[in-house]
Amino acid sequence: MKYKGYTGSVAFDEEADVFYGEVDGVRDVVTFQGSTVEEIKHAFRESVDDYLAFCAQRGESPDRPASGKFVLRVPPRIHATLVAAAKQQGKSLNAYILERLQCA
Repeated sequence: MKYKGYTGSVAFDEEADVFYGEVDGVRDVVTFQGSTVEEIKHAFRESVDDYLAFCAQRGESPDRPASGKFVLRVPPRIHATLVAAAKQQGKSLNAYILERLQCA
């Protein structure tokens, strides 16, 4: 689920017969639960709104989920080396670097 840029993961507890979830990508623990799909969706949105209000009340900036984008500045020589390595493998620079990061 997505709301205001936040993503929620949901699971089902068969024993308790309830859906439960957590907002992903924030350091704080932000949880929610509901008995139906509509309830869990509503609880997720309500939890995000409560989290944002709580942060505002305390004068803190809320954690923002990672966008999947970041800028990395490297010396031109390293940039050229990476471009050449990516080209040699028939990949875009982005695909090559992503593959290398996943191996780290």
